[in-house]
Amino acid sequence: MHPSPSGLSLPGPSRRALLRGIGGAAALGAAVPLLSACGGNTAAGDAKTVTLGSNASDAVPKKAFADIYAAYKTKSGITVDVNTKDHNTFQEQINSYLQGTPDDVFTWFAGYRMQFFAAKKLATPIDEVWQTIGGNFPDAMKALSKGQDDKYYFVPLYTYPWALFYRKSVFRQHGYQVPTTWDQLVALCKQMKKDGLIPIAFGDKDAWPAMGTFDQINFRLNGYDFHVQLMAGKASWTDAKVKAAFDHWAELLPYHQDGAVGRTWQDAAQTLVSKKAGMYLLGSFVAQQFTDKADLDDLDFFAFPEINPAYGQDTVEAPTDGFMLSKAPKNKAGALKLLEYLGTPDAEQIYLKSDSSVVAASSKADTSSYTALQKKAYDMISGAKSLTQFMDRDSRPDFTSTVMQPSLQNFVRDPKGADGLLSSIERQKKTIFTSS
Repeated sequence: MHPSPSGLSLPGPSRRALLRGIGGAAALGAAVPLLSACGGNTAAGDAKTVTLGSNASDAVPKKAFADIYAAYKTKSGITVDVNTKDHNTFQEQINSYLQGTPDDVFTWFAGYRMQFFAAKKLATPIDEVWQTIGGNFPDAMKALSKGQDDKYYFVPLYTYPWALFYRKSVFRQHGYQVPTTWDQLVALCKQMKKDGLIPIAFGDKDAWPAMGTFDQINFRLNGYDFHVQLMAGKASWTDAKVKAAFDHWAELLPYHQDGAVGRTWQDAAQTLVSKKAGMYLLGSFVAQQFTDKADLDDLDFFAFPEINPAYGQDTVEAPTDGFMLSKAPKNKAGALKLLEYLGTPDAEQIYLKSDSSVVAASSKADTSSYTALQKKAYDMISGAKSLTQFMDRDSRPDFTSTVMQPSLQNFVRDPKGADGLLSSIERQKKTIFTSS
């Protein structure tokens, strides 16, 4: 498979346009396995009902999506019958879900992950939808929404950056400065530890957050192109560049919250809310955990520091979430109409009203009501030389779920075993990437 456009380097104007919305949205990892279509109370092919499989199980995105579907019913008379599954379960089971009897429409991710299922004929092209909505999106978003056959399979809704989040009041209280280099980051962690703080909040119970840590260190050290090659199975996990990335991670790991493999990202976020942790590396959806306005107003973030001056801070991880049409929708006409609506600035505005942690994917969305955090996120994404989509979206889903997730958890438990771990990853990668 060629490198996914989810990792493509966006030219200036496209990047800027892409940015006309951003915020910090829910990190939706999606998949629905044994999860069958909702349809229990829906007649097959009911013209007034479209079924939708959703991974938006967290409270904030769940409500935001529900608001969109309610507005669509008022506008069209069509009911969206939503089948919500736990975010991680959805992701783990999506392959079997899509091969079974999936809902008409399902939530998913842009880029390589979308292309993977499109190539397997587990999704329906939606070029006719894009004839209607194309003018709402910059070229960068159009590229992220196409399969390898150059047909459209995806309608993007929002995007958000990964960064190091912190409390402004905590930094003021202790006189901390935002680090821009690796050495400054390590020195700050040491000082936070002395000051009685957990330097970096961390929860990897769901096995995906650690992938974000690796991505940041890898593309800061080895560059965007190497990230793309590694995720596409073309570079070796035993390459000295990968070993160097794990060596850097091992240096930082003692400053991470202990017991991470047994803690959810939400619980880790609460240590930042309660000011017990100094920083937290995550997507801007972390803002969903800040339910008190004063706490939210105190939240800020900065880009992961430079490691290799050759690459500086030029790459930003900015996953993009949206919708796809399943292989054989029972109500195809209704599903296509729904997808057209989901590709409008109106639908995005409704979502962003409930979830200010993300920014809109559309270049026509109204950004006037963006919070300071959303504006900063927008600027970070628009100013990036290259945008990635996150390890589990920039690579094969079977590789990231069965090999990388458990491997990185093993590393977090025992960083001394990195060499053997990387050899094992490379062996399994060869098997998976040479299979169909």
